[in-house]
Amino acid sequence: MKLQDFTAARENLQKVLLPTHLIYSPIFSEESGNKIFIKPENLQKTGAFKIRGAYNKIRKLSEEEKRRGVIASSAGNHAQGVAYAARELGIKAVIVMPKTTPLIKVEFTKKYGAEVILYGDVYDDAYQKAKELEAQEGYVFVHPFNDADVLEGQGTIALEILEELPQTEVIVVPIGGGGLISGIACAAKQLKPDIKIIGVEPSGAASATEALKKNKIITLPEANTIADGTAVKRIGELNFQYIKEYVDEVVTVDDYELTEAFLLLVEKHKIIAENSGILPMAALKKLTDRGKHIVPVVSGGNIDVLMISSMISKGLVSRDRIFNFAVSIPDRPGELAKVTQIIGQVGANVVKLSHNQFKNLSRFRDKELLITVETNGTAHIQRLIEAFAEKGYTISSTQ
Repeated sequence: MKLQDFTAARENLQKVLLPTHLIYSPIFSEESGNKIFIKPENLQKTGAFKIRGAYNKIRKLSEEEKRRGVIASSAGNHAQGVAYAARELGIKAVIVMPKTTPLIKVEFTKKYGAEVILYGDVYDDAYQKAKELEAQEGYVFVHPFNDADVLEGQGTIALEILEELPQTEVIVVPIGGGGLISGIACAAKQLKPDIKIIGVEPSGAASATEALKKNKIITLPEANTIADGTAVKRIGELNFQYIKEYVDEVVTVDDYELTEAFLLLVEKHKIIAENSGILPMAALKKLTDRGKHIVPVVSGGNIDVLMISSMISKGLVSRDRIFNFAVSIPDRPGELAKVTQIIGQVGANVVKLSHNQFKNLSRFRDKELLITVETNGTAHIQRLIEAFAEKGYTISSTQ
């Protein structure tokens, strides 16, 4: 793909895209030792970057292909992009989605006018079903990542980043099937050859990492991650070639690191993004670069409300804002009051407390308390532990 392909795609996308201007992040800059500017594609129309590639692909179809209608497989964001683009261009759209797709993504895809079929547990299952229907019904398949026209659309993000922040030195991009990073890397390297492109995968679905290790595409036995949009067992063939040529490094993050990044993004920026979208934010602390202008692409924000609640709860634990612990106390009146007094003196707040009089402890007349408290961080927890120790209690974490 040439630079003019990306510029042409950008021109054609002007009427359907929302501006997603960079947001400087003091907190992520401090934690990473770099100057971090977030590219918030979670604020894009349809809630993710996918509208870019989907619209560019469908717009370029022949009239005969448009009459046949389009079909796509997706974990959610590509589905909405295809559905929206098809509606705008007056084309029938059928979308096959994994049964595990968050409800919000399914409902919005239907609202954009597409027919939705739920099939399989991960993207790869939905893909196989969509290919079957393509052959049976004559639809045109719109691949979410392994397609040059789709990559052209995704690459327009790089043009916007470098136009708004020409001094950008590193762009950090999530990897699922590899379409987003392929488009961004190819466009960015043509505009600024010395720019560094870093990909981020969930450790439970690291198909690009494994392919790079073996220098060939492999199919993972499973994709196990809370980042459902990047739960892909096999990287795209076209994308693998672009990653090898243009991407400088690929790192992985685990689910716990995602929950921490999610909480920080919500708390400090009031930005809610989906788990796949925050992969670059979670990876910032792992980068070896220092003092650089870095742009992490937050690729999507279509997240279920129940998942938001779960992510915040787990993030509070990960960042030591919630502390779960057990302590043994003598089974006699007044002991519980002593425990709560210690907690109050160090400024922690009891969220939950239960006691078990029937657990066998080393001292027969003791009982166990299970306590959850709100704290202000790691140092605060340490003060709590020391305060209990000064009063002769030993507590153990149950995190």
